[in-house]
Amino acid sequence: MATQMTDGHRRFLQVLMSHGIMEGSLARTLHRDCCEIHKVYYAHDKLDDFINVLNIHLQPLFMQIRKGMSEDDGRTYYALVNLAETEITKMASDYAENELELFRKTMDLIILSESGFASSTNILNLADQLKTKKMKKKEAEQVLQNLVQDKWLYERDGEYTLHTRCIMEMEQYILSNYQDLARKCNICHSLAIQSQVCETCGIGMHLPCAGKYFKAQTEPHCPHCNEFWPHEIPEINRPDSQLPSSIPRERRGPSCSGTRRH
Repeated sequence: MATQMTDGHRRFLQVLMSHGIMEGSLARTLHRDCCEIHKVYYAHDKLDDFINVLNIHLQPLFMQIRKGMSEDDGRTYYALVNLAETEITKMASDYAENELELFRKTMDLIILSESGFASSTNILNLADQLKTKKMKKKEAEQVLQNLVQDKWLYERDGEYTLHTRCIMEMEQYILSNYQDLARKCNICHSLAIQSQVCETCGIGMHLPCAGKYFKAQTEPHCPHCNEFWPHEIPEINRPDSQLPSSIPRERRGPSCSGTRRH
């Protein structure tokens, strides 16, 4: 495999940097456009090879383009991750100390929950319990809005979970700081925040992974202990099926430290 960095690679990296994270079909469209504009070799099924060349050159800078999956619909995403910074370093330039504390406590609620979501009510109730500096609820609402905008949290119907970007950047941090609670998906072996859990052996599966695994089974059984799987099998949509013709826009980053160990 060729490892030489071309102008096509540089353009791809610049655009990804401006977005922070990019859905798979957009990344494939960007790959094609960058290769065509700079007249470099293009093959529609070689995006990961193209990114591997970039990662070779990013390695001395302690950066990496990672591939991950949305826990909601199973879509593929690519994100530029800084390996040199601790999570708190990433967030500190954009968020005040009490805002970081609110984010850490929100992460606690999300990981402690069975669903992988925390309600806005429960999060806002933490605002006047912060040790660094108490917050008014209006201020806390704005912080949550900023965290959603910056793709560290994802909001749906007044409930919050960790955004795909956050999971991709903070997977190792979460696994080491929530050792008794954080689990990996039994199918794809990535961190699972929203998951179904076997009531017998305790293994978990992302909803999209469970949907794919059990799709052809009339009597679903746990892949680990073979006991009956009691949960409703999630429906799976066809992820990454469209190749849009335009690329969107994006911004900055957070982190955390001192999250309580459960």
